Amino acid sequence: MDKGRQIELPVGPEETGRRFDLVLQKALGDVSRAFCQKLIRQGHATVNGEKSKPSRALVAGDRVRVDVPPPQTTDLRPEEIPLDVLFEDKDLLVIDKPAGLVVHPAAGHQERTLVHALLHHCRGELSGIGGVARPGIVHRLDKDTSGCLLVAKNDVTHRALIAQFQGRDVRKEYLAFVWGELEEEPGKIAAPIGRNPRNRQKMAVNVRGAKPALTEYEAIERFEECTAVKVVLHTGRTHQIRVHFASIGHPVLGDATYGRKRQSPLTARTRRQMLHAHRIGFEHPRTKRWIELTAPLPADMKELLNWLRGANYVGKRAAMHRSTARMSSSVNPLRG
Repeated sequence: MDKGRQIELPVGPEETGRRFDLVLQKALGDVSRAFCQKLIRQGHATVNGEKSKPSRALVAGDRVRVDVPPPQTTDLRPEEIPLDVLFEDKDLLVIDKPAGLVVHPAAGHQERTLVHALLHHCRGELSGIGGVARPGIVHRLDKDTSGCLLVAKNDVTHRALIAQFQGRDVRKEYLAFVWGELEEEPGKIAAPIGRNPRNRQKMAVNVRGAKPALTEYEAIERFEECTAVKVVLHTGRTHQIRVHFASIGHPVLGDATYGRKRQSPLTARTRRQMLHAHRIGFEHPRTKRWIELTAPLPADMKELLNWLRGANYVGKRAAMHRSTARMSSSVNPLRG
């Protein structure tokens, strides 16, 4: 974090009644609620110049001030882990994250994460807003999801990118294989997502405290037991694509959390969820230039695709409808 930096956050009508720590978390971006509560309890974040409690309900007109503390010394050691860099300059970089790589340290994953690799690659030039354990991390991908991931090298860039994510100005396009034949094409899944009350490690639709979530999809190739789909996210809820497709009866192939075991040759060919962050588009915070980057289909998904085409391609025409304003292209991204 920037040493001695002060941030002023006016509270608008839409935030009236919301907890202080939640408003602060939203404003700062990809930081934990616990981190925000720590800032508040230590007096680094105040309301109308007064020290407050994390649970305080804010009202329109309140002035939140954050005195960002200097960065803490991290115990994380840089590790020389190869990175596939799609774009890099002095402000940010975009990598093609391989499946199996955890983004940041957590229980059971204290070494060989993306953060360890970034510390080596960037030699300390990473934003601090994510805290000691998550420097530079603007957004996340699940361990077993591959593809485009955006990283900030300084706090100014980090805050600007977070604002784009919150304003839904970042274009996020995924490719996935889902079980079964999708009936609607193109289609939308608009179902709020929240923590599963019976299993806090999972997410679910239409549960208490769920937040709005919108997923748009288009079938691009159909096979005997599954469909290849192009997906555009309009929100960024945890496990959104996996939860949404499971909720309509078409879980992502290989998803051990939200899917179920099936007696099929496909089961043996999917060792992880077949989900790939294919394309990301955003406005560069400094140059204001629109940047759009594509991560090619990874080897395991390409191998599955080739097997599907050779073994049981149905021959139904690919769904190549005119794209909506938020879809990036009507061209089949699996061709070529």
